[in-house]
Amino acid sequence: MRLVIARCSVDYAGRLSAHLPSATRLILVKADGSVSIHADDRAYKPLNWMSPPCVLKEADGVWTVENKAGEKLIITLEEVLHDSSHELGVDPGLIKDGVEAHLQELLADRMEVLGAGWSLIRREYPTAIGPVDILCRDSDGATVAVEIKRRGEIDGVEQLTRYLELLNRDPLLAPVKGIFAAQEIKPQARVLATDRGIGCVVLDYDGLRGIDDDKLKLF
Repeated sequence: MRLVIARCSVDYAGRLSAHLPSATRLILVKADGSVSIHADDRAYKPLNWMSPPCVLKEADGVWTVENKAGEKLIITLEEVLHDSSHELGVDPGLIKDGVEAHLQELLADRMEVLGAGWSLIRREYPTAIGPVDILCRDSDGATVAVEIKRRGEIDGVEQLTRYLELLNRDPLLAPVKGIFAAQEIKPQARVLATDRGIGCVVLDYDGLRGIDDDKLKLF
């Protein structure tokens, strides 16, 4: 990972246009090729970014990041305060709590609750950014990635979105749809998932254990 702290302005040229005026910001260049620009707030969310696959071209004082669709992120560097690279190695991934792990196990054993004719491909399907909870096929044979949370929030939808971007590059799997499954899904997360074409499933823990099957709802 490359970390650059610089006074810069940023212009995005694509389906829309956006401009970040000059300020001191953190620029992250990750091993997967992604580039993101961060301010010293907003928690994890960048001000602007370019997801892989993309190409970074460095010229004197100007970085141009372009993706396969021709969209460009143009970073004009006025002053570089820090520039360092670090090898992070392979991340072991997020260790889920007991409830999430058990929900994954139960759902993998009972794929029919998502629909008649659904079948499991694999639990913990590996990707370059971590394992997908469940990879399965629906009754039409389409590939579906399922992300499972105890509480479904926006960051879970973002995580599934990143998985889908990677999985849809594999011609043996594409097109891959997504399902966001949780015991409780926050309204904001549901809105974001719907906007991105991701289905939402409310899971009842006791229902999956066979105590009450009527509370599993697919929206």
